[in-house]
Amino acid sequence: MKPLGPIPSGYAMIAGQLAVSGKTAEELVALAGSTPAFVYSGQLIRRRVGEVLAALPPRVALHYAVKANPFGPVLELMSGLVDGFDIASAGELALALAAGVAPDRISFAGPGKRDAELEAAIVAGVTLNLESEGEASRALGIAERLGITPKLAIRVNPDFDLKGSGMKMGGGAKPFGIDAARVPELARRLVASGVDWRGFHIFAGSQALDAAAIAQTQAQTIDLAARLADQAGVALPHCNLGGGFGIPYFPGDEPLDLQQVGSALGERMENLPDVLRETQFCIELGRYLVGEAGIYLTRIVDRKESHGEVFLVADGGLHHQLAASGNFGTVVRRNYPVAIASQFDEPAAETASVVGCLCTPLDRLAEKGHFPHADVGDLVAVFCAGAYGASASPAAFLGHGAAREIMV
Repeated sequence: MKPLGPIPSGYAMIAGQLAVSGKTAEELVALAGSTPAFVYSGQLIRRRVGEVLAALPPRVALHYAVKANPFGPVLELMSGLVDGFDIASAGELALALAAGVAPDRISFAGPGKRDAELEAAIVAGVTLNLESEGEASRALGIAERLGITPKLAIRVNPDFDLKGSGMKMGGGAKPFGIDAARVPELARRLVASGVDWRGFHIFAGSQALDAAAIAQTQAQTIDLAARLADQAGVALPHCNLGGGFGIPYFPGDEPLDLQQVGSALGERMENLPDVLRETQFCIELGRYLVGEAGIYLTRIVDRKESHGEVFLVADGGLHHQLAASGNFGTVVRRNYPVAIASQFDEPAAETASVVGCLCTPLDRLAEKGHFPHADVGDLVAVFCAGAYGASASPAAFLGHGAAREIMV
């Protein structure tokens, strides 16, 4: 047997079934129309955003990273909850605008922005976080041709990373941002050119559960921003401190101590260098705001045994939940939190693997987990499916198509 990850708080049980926002798993499937389906809880999203805002010092704004979950109803909900939105493509720009997000609340980061994307951002009036000197030159040229004053910031590749993060975004050679040593010269060039100078974007890593490590990185980020602004001799109107707040996925993971992070950041905000006295700050969170608010429901279509092992074959799989299958950046496969949603109140009675419908041995949603006895027709729930699920998985693989998505 291999242990399953921890089920997030906030979920209920009705008539023996997993329930979300007062609806049973079967009722949710009926709302979605079929399985497989992603279900996102607006109630849990609101709760998490409220917790973050309560922990953050008043001076620090909250941005939502659209890449975590770009589902239209999620963006519409977030529009009334957070201060800003961070995007990484023209496609996400279009989604944010369609959800009613004002352009002056949007910033656009990501390497490899094409000229058409730069132009769309400049025309819309969003902030461009420049990833290289070459991108800066292209943006300035496009803005001059259009006769528009662009909103430009510099994404900094810091000379440190977020310790213990699942994905390191800074420190050493990186495709993201401009090495810190080269930032002051570019900042002076941008300010001299007359752009609407928006400051720095500094993102050191993601998916960290260590509050002390996050606090240390935030302190380092603030120190770096001050040093670079001093060296450049320019004011710093805004600084995106990045994010990195993780959620528990695997056995043994412990939730992030949000209060510790907020308290440390509050103390730092009270002792800022003079060059940052007028700077507006924000943090950028995606997974932490929506990850635990989503589940993936898939129905068992076959039960079989092979060499003494039980396999519960579902109508979903890695084409919708690549991360849960262990094929999205993990080195050693570990089980996500998974449960038999239609028997949520039943005790574990057997060891079984939940596998998907794809013709590949990689398609495993849970490996040798301890579950109640389940059979054809039962529903399986994969938790922590609110981020990097539907939009980060190969839905076209083997032609099975995308899963349904609903928000309740």
